[in-house]
Amino acid sequence: MTASTTFDPKVLRILEHKIEHIPTDRGAIYLVGPIRSPVRLYDETVEFQWYCWLNCDEATHDFERIMAKLSSANLAEYQQSSVLVKGDFRNADEALIRMHSICHTGDIFGSKRCDCGFQLKQSMQKIAEHGTGALFYLANHEGRGIGLFSKAMAYILQENGYDTVDANLKLGFVDDARNYQDAISVLKTLRSKPVTLITNNPKKLEALKQAGLDVAGRVQLWGDVSEYNEKYLKTKIERSGHIEGEGRCNND
Repeated sequence: MTASTTFDPKVLRILEHKIEHIPTDRGAIYLVGPIRSPVRLYDETVEFQWYCWLNCDEATHDFERIMAKLSSANLAEYQQSSVLVKGDFRNADEALIRMHSICHTGDIFGSKRCDCGFQLKQSMQKIAEHGTGALFYLANHEGRGIGLFSKAMAYILQENGYDTVDANLKLGFVDDARNYQDAISVLKTLRSKPVTLITNNPKKLEALKQAGLDVAGRVQLWGDVSEYNEKYLKTKIERSGHIEGEGRCNND
């Protein structure tokens, strides 16, 4: 399709109230949702609302132009993040949030080299039990921001004696290249009241506070320590500054 594509007016009417325009200093974020999303979580099905967002270098309120531009691009090649929302996230006085960095190996394959898959499910469970909250799934955060292929190379270095920090540094990256700006913009659009962050990572707390968000507190996230990830988790505490508690290693 091209920019001259004509869309069915019925399709436009259905979608135009489901896509929100969030201005940024680089263009705009287009947020689509909410979309009903029943999720199988442990032994029960939990009802969430799902949103997805796309960062675009063009900011326009011309909805048909947005549609035409998106339909002519190969969006499957782009990183797109999303958020699962539980309850009355906009209006409830208390809400839990999790800024979860994608982990292809841990979240999808269940790799025990990290505890990311465990943290993903535990965060969703905590939000479901609390009744109100949101899990932000950040697609451009693989390998703490270095990407999946680079993460694979870092794993090879780790198998040859390097810890996670040095493996990234030896490949020419910083220890943690993640940026939360887009997720924070979406969070501000969905909620203005205080949030409680599920994390062991003080950098995430600081990112939210620096953006002017009202952070009411922090919920720690422990567990799934094994012989396969013990050194990895220990490095998080000793070299990346993650908050230790209850005498157990942690990751985020």
